[in-house]
Amino acid sequence: MSTNVIMPQMGESIAEGTVTKWLKKVGERVERDEPLFEISTDKVDAEIPSPSAGVLTRIIVGENQTVAVNAIVAEIDGEASAVAAPASEPAGQRPAAVPSGPPAASGGSIPTPPPVPAPDGDTGGDASRAPERPAGRSAEVSTTSTASASVSEATGAEAAGNGHKIRSSPLVRRIAKANHVDLGSVKGTGLGGRISKKDILDYIAAGPPATQAATVRQEARPEPAAASLPGTLQAPASRQPVPAPVAFTGATQVVPMTPMRKQIAEHMILSRRTSAHVTTVFEVEMTRVYETRAQNAAEFERRHGQKLTFTPFFVRAAVEAIKQYPIFNASVDDDNVIYKREVNIGIAVALETGLIVPVVKRVDEKNFLGVARAVTDLAERARTKRLNFDEVQGGTFTITNPGVFGSLFGTPIINQPQVAILGVGVIEKRAVVRNDAIAIRPMVYLALSFDHRVIDGAMADQFMVKVKTVLENWGEAVL
Repeated sequence: MSTNVIMPQMGESIAEGTVTKWLKKVGERVERDEPLFEISTDKVDAEIPSPSAGVLTRIIVGENQTVAVNAIVAEIDGEASAVAAPASEPAGQRPAAVPSGPPAASGGSIPTPPPVPAPDGDTGGDASRAPERPAGRSAEVSTTSTASASVSEATGAEAAGNGHKIRSSPLVRRIAKANHVDLGSVKGTGLGGRISKKDILDYIAAGPPATQAATVRQEARPEPAAASLPGTLQAPASRQPVPAPVAFTGATQVVPMTPMRKQIAEHMILSRRTSAHVTTVFEVEMTRVYETRAQNAAEFERRHGQKLTFTPFFVRAAVEAIKQYPIFNASVDDDNVIYKREVNIGIAVALETGLIVPVVKRVDEKNFLGVARAVTDLAERARTKRLNFDEVQGGTFTITNPGVFGSLFGTPIINQPQVAILGVGVIEKRAVVRNDAIAIRPMVYLALSFDHRVIDGAMADQFMVKVKTVLENWGEAVL
């Protein structure tokens, strides 16, 4: 029986993807979950695993071709594998494939995520509504071009210093280059010792030798945030989004929307039509957090090689509030409210071309350091297009930070199918009244947009009171 291989959706606002390399040739056997091809989108590069075991019988979308998400890119024949496999290798001698991509969904197929918007309140896209590109060109793709690729290109092999061949994909080599990793020191667990993306990421997570670590941190450290907005998640100043220039040829200039902008427009309207949006705003004093950060910033960076930002404080406060009010970690399905056990918080990160929302999974199980590391790691890899499929999916609550651009507060649009989103304004010192006297305190406005279908105003305000209480009475150790 044939299985269709589809172009997966690699993020909430991603409408299309480009096949950059096929890791198998037509006629070759592929195991379920074995890396099959590589894709690149505006925000994510990833290896895509095979949805089933069998023989790759047809490549519909060639390398460097761009197609809409959910488009069929290849076909795998499971029945053909039963005949072809014994002819290619004696029974019992085929090595087992080692998964290197994200785990497949039930049945082994790549899931089609539900339409969800990007969660900053102003960006997003309903990729499921993306207009399909004409499939006419796919018939013209020659499958023999892939089959005629050289062995070194097909296997990703390159010579190591000891003369052995290093088998890896272009994606793995890009990750290694970005992290200053010598692939000769990474053990491959794939077929024939091939280094998978999981292998290189595990190696990086384990940490390089001490002498190399200092160099990596110094070279790879992100540019600091603006002085007036310390610790916020923002792209470097040179990467902040800028409006495209408009060249007028008359009194007006008509510029068609890009496919992504169309998705954003449709998805924001869809979210507004779906949820009864209400926003409540709280003013929070950040003195305890501000002092905690100031007292521990230098030691935190010395110990862990990364800056201590404000973002983990807001994440931890939101987690504590969600524990007390689990309705904020739910979704709505017709007349049912679905409560989620796992707390997976999406953090909006600004890029040159828009926003991506990597998700910190099971954040309620992490301590402060674990949250800080996860947030920094995901933000850095989001900006360098090194997020994988799983890291942009499955969010249950979202935090967006318009304050990085100086906004006091916004009224963000809910990230469907979630029921709430927390917006963080700029942290700045303001004059406030304390004990009948004017005092200068670091303050921030927090705006919570919530779905009034399932959350009443009183519950939303109680949630925000909990967030405010945690931040104003901060007592958790950060080292």
